[in-house]
Amino acid sequence: MRATSASKIGGDYLKNEGGMPKVPKGQSDGVGGIKFAALDCKDDELNDWHIVNYCIDQLGKPQEKPFFLACGIHKPHMPWNVPKKYYDMHPLDKIELPPYKKDDLDDVPPAGVKMAKPDGDHAEMIKSGRWKEAIQGYLAAASYTDMLIGRLMEAYDKSPHKANTAIVFWGDHGWHLGEKDHWRKFALWEEATRAPLIWVVPGLTKPDSVCERTVDFTSVFPTLTDVCGLPTPAHVEGKSIRQLLADPASAWDTPAITTFGLSNHAVRTEGWRYIHYANGDEELYNEVADPYEWTNLAKDPQHAGTKAELAKHLPTINNPAAGAAKSAEKKAKKLLKKAQQQN
Repeated sequence: MRATSASKIGGDYLKNEGGMPKVPKGQSDGVGGIKFAALDCKDDELNDWHIVNYCIDQLGKPQEKPFFLACGIHKPHMPWNVPKKYYDMHPLDKIELPPYKKDDLDDVPPAGVKMAKPDGDHAEMIKSGRWKEAIQGYLAAASYTDMLIGRLMEAYDKSPHKANTAIVFWGDHGWHLGEKDHWRKFALWEEATRAPLIWVVPGLTKPDSVCERTVDFTSVFPTLTDVCGLPTPAHVEGKSIRQLLADPASAWDTPAITTFGLSNHAVRTEGWRYIHYANGDEELYNEVADPYEWTNLAKDPQHAGTKAELAKHLPTINNPAAGAAKSAEKKAKKLLKKAQQQN
């Protein structure tokens, strides 16, 4: 991801965001595919620092026309390699494991277990005995990111554009740290699909307000065009949440939809999560009574009506081309890497 600013076609962008310090030889870089390491380095030796610096500079410049500024920060994406002082903020003896049940996958259908991959990351983590260390790494990376966001918000407060600049802050996914024997995203449960979404719109939003309604990221584009007074293209499928920004308690009957892989979908309302996999497998969770999603109610006859109602919101168009494009992208990256190694 790059920081970009655009007030016209072409716009401006950060041409070189820099890299990240490497983990010294002899120091552990994590457990299997879960990468984390405390580094002996400074804050400004990571590329995210320079991305934020670029955006801070843009916020301080006079702008003759309306502009769009995107600040994409890598962390807390893996590897969780950040300066050691951020690890020190989260002492190992204070780390708590997430809510966990050893038999959590017993009532999860085969398609869900396949996504969880309990014999992969989690099995390696348990074998290593470093579960808390991995969580420490995640928290350290999040703390480093918090620092960067703080710097950016300080610049926003001092910016000549503050009074008429809208902010939308989001993370592109949640993260499992061992819940349901799963690590990373790549699943349709609450931990993988719940992510931050914060809006600040001068003259519309109110400080410290919280909205409990369920929305997804297809709302971002139409809401931006709405609050900026721009037309929303007809092909946009998302729904503006302007009414929720003005009144977080206002009525809202549109659930959040998450898709992972072709025809695998989750429907999330304030009270329920319904998952329908491509092979027909199902999961249903009462999010009020069972916030950790430990009891799959999909086969319980008394909840058939709830399941049927939620199923009405499943996408009717599933595009296999999206999966093909992702596969082609991976293949292209492998070929490029091979060519670079040969050169």
